[in-house]
Amino acid sequence: MKRVMLLICCCLVLLPAAQHLCAQEEKTSAQGARPAEAQAKEEPKVTGSASTTFLTQYIWRGYEYGKESLVIQPYLGASYKGFSASFWGNIDTDEHATQNFVPDRPGRKSFNEVDMTLSYTHSWNSLSLTAGYMYYDTDFAPETEELYIAAGYDIIGKPTFTVYRDIAAYPGWYFNLGLSHSFPVYQEITLDLGASFGFEYGTGSYWKTYRSSTGGYTGSKYSGFHDGMFKAGFTVPVTKQLSIQPFGQYWFPLSNKAKKKVDGNGYNPAGYIRDRVVGGVNVAFTF
Repeated sequence: MKRVMLLICCCLVLLPAAQHLCAQEEKTSAQGARPAEAQAKEEPKVTGSASTTFLTQYIWRGYEYGKESLVIQPYLGASYKGFSASFWGNIDTDEHATQNFVPDRPGRKSFNEVDMTLSYTHSWNSLSLTAGYMYYDTDFAPETEELYIAAGYDIIGKPTFTVYRDIAAYPGWYFNLGLSHSFPVYQEITLDLGASFGFEYGTGSYWKTYRSSTGGYTGSKYSGFHDGMFKAGFTVPVTKQLSIQPFGQYWFPLSNKAKKKVDGNGYNPAGYIRDRVVGGVNVAFTF
């Protein structure tokens, strides 16, 4: 219930902003084009987006958080003068355990996660830097928090390198390189390709690895090339603000450490990573 209330509150905050933007656009259209000098003096406006993603499985950094059920992930975000705030949720329609995941409501529907992100982005020509804070409210694991910084460069492939630092339940570093590019296919429809590669470096006691001599997680702290992902999909505009994006993802381990098993469990205390294919569709609205 608290997750539903969070998203409702967020909607109530952002809805007036969206209505104000629409009213401003209508007023501008009625008045006709204005001189460039007047347009230059206009204050920056609030922008935002709302979306819902439907997936065959929820995978995060290679870990499987559910299987064999429809997953629904709502998102709502807004930005103003470089500052952004967003809420993201995960609804598993039929929770099933995996080697990474113990469900809070086995065999039932669960709104089991809401993440809040606050960030600031500044750009210099093609380079952009973002610093932010993420709060993970999860029912299936201890709540935790992360700080992160990301650098992106607007060239072909749009490379983005992000460094995350968990400052609560799972102290450690996670490094991720992301790539993406879109190609026009037909009219305004685009083919969207992407990839990401992660490196995990655990620093807290949670990350101790399995040691056969003790039969428990008492070994050195887990670190290594972790998860990889390739993605392909399409963006199909329905209106100027509404689009539909079907896509597929292929997840895989990046090292022997990441995929190593010990008696059915992972050498990594959070479980092992295996090859998985995920399908989904995203419905997005921008304002």
